[in-house]
Amino acid sequence: MKDLKYLIEFENLLEDADNALVRQAQEEGGIAVGYTCYHMPEVLCNVGKAFSVRIRAPRTGSIDIATYYMSNYTCEYARSLLERAIEGGYQFLDALAGVDACSAMNRCYEHMEILNCNTKPNFFVSHCDIPYKVETYTVEQMRTQMRIHLLDELTARYGVDTSDEALLKAVEEHNEVCRIITEIGNLRKLPNPPVTGYEFHVIVLASYCCPKALILPKLRETLEEIRNREPDEKPKFRARVAVVGSEIDDLDFTRLLEDAGALVVADRYCYGSTPGREEIVINEGEDILTQIVRHYMKTSECARYMSEEKITQRRETADRLAHEYGADGIVYEQMKFCDFWAFERPLASHILHDEYGWPVLSIDRPYNVRNSGQLRTRFQAFVEALEIKRIHAAEAKEEE
Repeated sequence: MKDLKYLIEFENLLEDADNALVRQAQEEGGIAVGYTCYHMPEVLCNVGKAFSVRIRAPRTGSIDIATYYMSNYTCEYARSLLERAIEGGYQFLDALAGVDACSAMNRCYEHMEILNCNTKPNFFVSHCDIPYKVETYTVEQMRTQMRIHLLDELTARYGVDTSDEALLKAVEEHNEVCRIITEIGNLRKLPNPPVTGYEFHVIVLASYCCPKALILPKLRETLEEIRNREPDEKPKFRARVAVVGSEIDDLDFTRLLEDAGALVVADRYCYGSTPGREEIVINEGEDILTQIVRHYMKTSECARYMSEEKITQRRETADRLAHEYGADGIVYEQMKFCDFWAFERPLASHILHDEYGWPVLSIDRPYNVRNSGQLRTRFQAFVEALEIKRIHAAEAKEEE
């Protein structure tokens, strides 16, 4: 297929957290609010003159210093962020919108504060308490946390407008991003999609890591380009897979999987399009902040939610996406030393296979996979297994 106009630019923007569009937005008076977790409503970080930057640690090498502070047996993502912070990689941030969602990330935030990794005078880290289930009283608790620990702090320190009108404007901008990403993603349902899983991953990540006002024109143009793009007459991929599980902001993971012959047609993981790129529906007559918070709590697929309905929701979402996007199998991944997904993945991958009937590849992986030979071998073997299953199914159909 013809190369996308902005693909290389998007890839370059993802090379550093403090990318060119972030710097441009700050030069224009914007307030950079970093965040790491879906439990922190992205749209609240884009209110008024504030803009969100979902922080990553691309091209991470040694994490020895962070490991000294956090130990070998904590999430590599949290350690990589701390390592990058100690190096000064997040000095550009004006605030870090943190949530008390997991112990590893809590320790990362705490060390960023204790080690004075950001020396801006008004810099702050929020610590918002996140409920374990979705109930009326927990939604109200979450709303209070966001108002006190994030929105009021942005107003007090930077004069950010956090009124209902500003929140509504942020929702409208967010929804436009969601509509674009959703339309591009839906094209993956086609038998021969005009966009690869890797390209989609790049586009989605760029929408998280760049100021919305500056990335939106490029996203609009990219959508139009993909609408009119002619796919290769003969696809190079031998199987279609859905990827589900924990946080993935490593483009090499998707690249490695697709190099093995598996087209990624659906994603249900943190930093992906599900959850994260669903439109927020706002109704008149109810507090807008409450509606925003409720949306994020209900759409969250995080394994931290341990109620029975949320456990079932995660399995059913994976099954639904795999069916809707015509997947042949599911890759269920978990980052090493992730406490919540270490419990979720083994059982959920087993149930998706035994009760839902899906071929499942269940893996744990490092934060940055780079060019992992072990993962490549497992991906290749899974693709071959899916091919063999498809051949046997065709033969059985012919015999009927």
